[in-house]
Amino acid sequence: MTKSKYITIAAFGSFALIASAFAFQFLGYAPCKMCLWQRYPHVIAIIIGMLALVLNRLQTQLAILGSSAALTTGAIGVYHTGVERDWWEGPTSCSGSGILDPNNLLSTDISSLVMCDDVVWSLMGLSMASFNALFSFALVGIWIAAARR
Repeated sequence: MTKSKYITIAAFGSFALIASAFAFQFLGYAPCKMCLWQRYPHVIAIIIGMLALVLNRLQTQLAILGSSAALTTGAIGVYHTGVERDWWEGPTSCSGSGILDPNNLLSTDISSLVMCDDVVWSLMGLSMASFNALFSFALVGIWIAAARR
């Protein structure tokens, strides 16, 4: 398989994960702050993928950047999973009693209404954050394969 095909697959993987997140949002599963954090590196990976397909000479370097973006969102997904499973504390603005914080009571930011430590959907015991982490780490492997090609 060519370097460009690996890059296309990796960038499309990030696109598919973002599209899935929006599909769940359309179905009524509002994202929490940490869910939104996981989306940004995917957007960056998509942009990196498009750049790599245009700038052939820089494909190896851009593939390394793409793997970093995928690794970042995977790490955020692991952190979010830990917050959901009470392995560690999450940001006070969206977990535990953060919503009862006097500073947040008058906030017009509706994302603070969705708690980061609540699992609103799961399949086989894995939350959306867990699935994001797993798929993102698979994308890291694809990006690395592109860089090594």
